[in-house]
Amino acid sequence: MGDFKHLVLVKFKDGVLVEKLMEGMQNLVAEMDTVKSFEWGRNVLSEDTITQGFTHVFLLTFRSPNDLVTYTNHPSHLEYAEKFTAAIDKVLLFDFPPILVKPSA
Repeated sequence: MGDFKHLVLVKFKDGVLVEKLMEGMQNLVAEMDTVKSFEWGRNVLSEDTITQGFTHVFLLTFRSPNDLVTYTNHPSHLEYAEKFTAAIDKVLLFDFPPILVKPSA
């Protein structure tokens, strides 16, 4: 089996310092061997009607679904998830095995 993705779309509450929150996330994924890669970004091009208010995206890559389960059940993740959840207005999650159509160059 190939990689397994964990995609998170969020809209943060007003006044949340996203960069500060991301420092904690970067520390978390750095200590977790099950996380193969982590990327995040802020929506800059789409209109609110298309994005349904979601402003940020987070993409974690794991080697397997089991690695994702290990990550989500880890005490450090559970502790961070409390802070993250308290900072968001809404969230949308997808966990999926990607279908590669065009590999990176």
